Amino acid sequence: QVQLVESGGGLVQAGGSLRLSCAASGKIFSPNTMGWYRQAPGKQRELVAIIGSDDSTNYADSVKGRFTISRDNAKNTVYLQMNSLKPEDTAVYYCNSHSRRWGVEYDYWGQGTQVTVSS
Repeated sequence: QVQLVESGGGLVQAGGSLRLSCAASGKIFSPNTMGWYRQAPGKQRELVAIIGSDDSTNYADSVKGRFTISRDNAKNTVYLQMNSLKPEDTAVYYCNSHSRRWGVEYDYWGQGTQVTVSS
């Protein structure tokens, strides 16, 4: 079975940094894109950053210049380096894997990790 496990969340002061990790295991088809999403209390889930199999990236405007997504395919791991954190970054962060094989879409999600940024 496919499993995505996030780690690295925690409590940090505004202006600080955190690095999130997502380790994937199981039969995930390649090529795949991976991404980080977040959901704050009372708000919809939103895309934070995505990275393709060719290491191309895309970011939400709110995090551009502050967050960096990367992947290590040998380790089946995706990272999110978060710098200059703001209170509005507080949310549960989820890791996602998306792939397509034989016309079928495959999406897998981690359980989430809490990030709290204090003023």
